[in-house]
Amino acid sequence: MLLPMSPTDSMFLIGESRECPMHVGGLVLFEPPEGGEASDVRAMLDTALTRDLVAPQLRRRARRSLGTLGQWAWETVADVDLVHHVQHDALPQPGGMRELMDLVSRLHASLLDRSRPLWEMHLIEGLADGRFAVYMKVHHALADGISVMRMLRRALSDDPDARNLRAPWEPGAPRLEVVSPVTGTVDFAGAAVRVVRESVGEVAGLVPALVDTVDRALHGRGGALTLAAPSSLLNVSIGGARRFAAGTWRLERLRLVAKCADATVNDVVLAMSSGALRTFLAGVDALPGDPLRALVPVSIRGERTEGGNEIGVLTCNLGTHHAEAGDRLAAVRASMREGKETMRTRSATQIRAMSALGVAPLALGMFLGRSLPIRPANVMISNVPGPDVPLYWNGARMTALYPLSIPVAGQALNITCTSTDHEISFGLTACRSLPDLAPMVAHLDDELALLERAVGL
Repeated sequence: MLLPMSPTDSMFLIGESRECPMHVGGLVLFEPPEGGEASDVRAMLDTALTRDLVAPQLRRRARRSLGTLGQWAWETVADVDLVHHVQHDALPQPGGMRELMDLVSRLHASLLDRSRPLWEMHLIEGLADGRFAVYMKVHHALADGISVMRMLRRALSDDPDARNLRAPWEPGAPRLEVVSPVTGTVDFAGAAVRVVRESVGEVAGLVPALVDTVDRALHGRGGALTLAAPSSLLNVSIGGARRFAAGTWRLERLRLVAKCADATVNDVVLAMSSGALRTFLAGVDALPGDPLRALVPVSIRGERTEGGNEIGVLTCNLGTHHAEAGDRLAAVRASMREGKETMRTRSATQIRAMSALGVAPLALGMFLGRSLPIRPANVMISNVPGPDVPLYWNGARMTALYPLSIPVAGQALNITCTSTDHEISFGLTACRSLPDLAPMVAHLDDELALLERAVGL
């Protein structure tokens, strides 16, 4: 029996190509229980494999035929070949983070097999520090980035003594929940579909909202759309190969900077990214004279007059033309506040329409496979808050959770953050046409130190 696929989901299959794989992922690092070894974690996962159990959501295979009139649909597969979907990998010596990032970059570059359910998990041994790694990728048609991260998180427990926990792919593990568009990418198709569906009866409100969005863009003010993104090394057509780099910092450091600067933690994330990008691009003599613009998914809970939890997309002036870290943070803070103000009195449909307009240049480039004359924001930067307690899988403590996302044509770098256990992790996913990303992790660290100094810490 075939289950119709929503237009939103099918667009990620239609827009996929070898140069632009449409899957999101996560990399999790585990520290074995006291007295244990990485091989013990692998043994527990291998035991789960022998049970040959797969959650219903992970049995879905994408199909289209004459019977579906050429439209994509979901088919539930009775027998899932777990040997294909759950694979073992070992790092070469010396088994450091560089080797892990290189392996994950290669794994994240390959397309998922459409003849099978659209997911893979890789169990990775060989880390010199004794930890064990798990990398998982899921097609965006099946789940968004938050869904993948939540699935990985919810397979864990806050009880270090809990045992007999299910593997993430098994029934009884948390089901996939789609909570677009804060995904590390933006749900371009979904935004457009919802706007069309919900706009009946709201035309009078949509027109001024969209006119205001364009007017703000023309005058360089904060909002969902930018027409001022400079030409940069980040805004090129992309190939299929990928680079990935990641780093983790204590969340309290960012919170203190935010408190001292009367800013938000998300402002600090953006300012860290701004300084790192400035140093990164200047290092290869490619820093634009005008400030870079970021596309930023934001939650506006409590900022709209009618309340509720709505999601919008804003473009942020990253202030990369400023030499001082404090000035970059001030530029980010002002831009984000100005943008949020444009959404404060808007309805949900108006916010979605404004956001859809903001991502239109990037969405068209993504589906056409090339950059367009109207340049999108230079980079996507998103921040996904998570649980602030230690998490375990059968006694093995999760020590890091790094998100991996989707570079697209015209936006060759994606920066996604997620917080867990009082720490925040940055995942940088890029097309391989960009230089080595490892220095950017060091630049993020340097920028956080500069921000602390700028606010007097």
